[in-house]
Amino acid sequence: MEIKMETEPITSNGAKKLQDELSDLINNKRQKVIQAIAEAREHGDLKENAEYHAAKEEQGHIEGRIQEIQLLLANAEIIDISNIPKNQKTVVFGATVEVEDIDNDTKTKFQIVGDDEADIESGLLSYRSPVAKALIGKEKGDFVSVSTPKGEKNYEIKKILYK
Repeated sequence: MEIKMETEPITSNGAKKLQDELSDLINNKRQKVIQAIAEAREHGDLKENAEYHAAKEEQGHIEGRIQEIQLLLANAEIIDISNIPKNQKTVVFGATVEVEDIDNDTKTKFQIVGDDEADIESGLLSYRSPVAKALIGKEKGDFVSVSTPKGEKNYEIKKILYK
């Protein structure tokens, strides 16, 4: 039985970061851990060789991450934001949206991205998050209400950018 994965959207910037990480893992980190294992083997008895066991564990982490990134990239639908029409009026995947919290007048900027590139501290919001779901399809000037773990949030869309 073949398991089919659906494609996952990712920005071209997010895909590049994954490709860079994959390249570093394959070309640098994998080589260093192979060398560390070889050096640890030279120390003799492997049963009580802490360096050997640590290097083998690190190798497992590196190989697991390589497989994970390869799978992510194989199933990625790369969205190039520069291809979004300049006259796009509504919020879509890849958009950077500036919203104002109606309750406390604070402004926040989010870019709506794929799950694997989401980082709320950097303003990168997963398209599956409640806030992103509420924003998608809306226009500048629209109001959205979102149920979050911290309670109901009310936003006004101030700007929509595609960069």
